[in-house]
Amino acid sequence: MLEHVSKRYAQAGYAALEDVSLHIDSGSWVFLVGASGMGKTTLLKLLYREELADSGRVLVDGNDVAQMPGSRLRRSMGIIFQTFRLLEKKTAFENIAYGAEVLAMPPDEVRKRTREILELVGLANKAGRMPGELSGGEQQRVAIGRALINRPKLIVADEPTGDLDPENSDRVIQILDTVHREHNVTVLFATHAVDIVNRLQRRVVRLEHGRVVSDALGGYWAGNGEETE
Repeated sequence: MLEHVSKRYAQAGYAALEDVSLHIDSGSWVFLVGASGMGKTTLLKLLYREELADSGRVLVDGNDVAQMPGSRLRRSMGIIFQTFRLLEKKTAFENIAYGAEVLAMPPDEVRKRTREILELVGLANKAGRMPGELSGGEQQRVAIGRALINRPKLIVADEPTGDLDPENSDRVIQILDTVHREHNVTVLFATHAVDIVNRLQRRVVRLEHGRVVSDALGGYWAGNGEETE
């Protein structure tokens, strides 16, 4: 997925990523961990092309994202942000549907798919609510629904539980785990949540100062020679 990728911010005077190579198997779940400022968000931004690498290649499903048409890139992945990024003047239903509408999905299919997604995320009874009428956990579930509407092969999640309490964090994990297991969706999940990583015991990639310093199965400290419990 990443081949010798580097990204430097000239004004800040440092490399956010330095010669990073990372392969993620289709259908796998990978946690991306590390302290703030170590390169996690930059890596994710390169995947969904909010930023471009200075060198190296970023690949999604074998295609160089720098060369992919925007519509194809949007179809290939769903993105979940810590801060939700919902459209404040659209209902929960409309926020989820919007992701399909911009890719010209037929209206009947948009409505059918949106209803299915609302059931999946447990918000069928709140389809007509505006974001300001929803709790933080509910807003994040709308954001997850928006990410899933186009049946992506890859979910890119940037601290999706960072602003949520434990109960809502668990609901987010349950939804993503269901999609991952039932539809073989690849999940790349950046997080500081030690408890979540330790509980799921999956592949953990750690970044420090823009470099991959460990890559192993297990808990939060997997590959670092420390306890995972």
